Amino acid sequence: MPITGEYEPSTSAWVADQVAEYEASGGTRATTLRDTGIPVIIVTMRGAKSGKVRKIALMRVEHAGEYALVASKGGHPEHPGWYRNLVADPHVMIQDGPEPHDFTVRELTGHERQEWWDRSVAVYPPYADYAARAGRLIPVLVASPA
Repeated sequence: MPITGEYEPSTSAWVADQVAEYEASGGTRATTLRDTGIPVIIVTMRGAKSGKVRKIALMRVEHAGEYALVASKGGHPEHPGWYRNLVADPHVMIQDGPEPHDFTVRELTGHERQEWWDRSVAVYPPYADYAARAGRLIPVLVASPA
């Protein structure tokens, strides 16, 4: 089921610009995190406080049709705002190419978290550095097709 309502772009201009370009191109432009060459996905969710539609680009960590959503916030000591959105409402849409699809998100623990963490670090090695400096366990969520 699509997420509809008033869209509020990210307050970070580069994030808002990347999401807009990715969506406008049907997933053919703005497909990597800045100059890293690492592919991203667009995640659409509902804001926990505002109820507005929110969109972010996250590293593309895919396995067997599911996606890892790593709440690293670049190694900052607090979780990113989008993490609270997903805890409040686990229904998301993920665009990995031309069309978004419905997914349900759940937070991982134990062995399953470690498997997805290892996959994520393999895609984006700086996650390991982020974990070392964050002073918190970085949440790893998995998005499964709805």
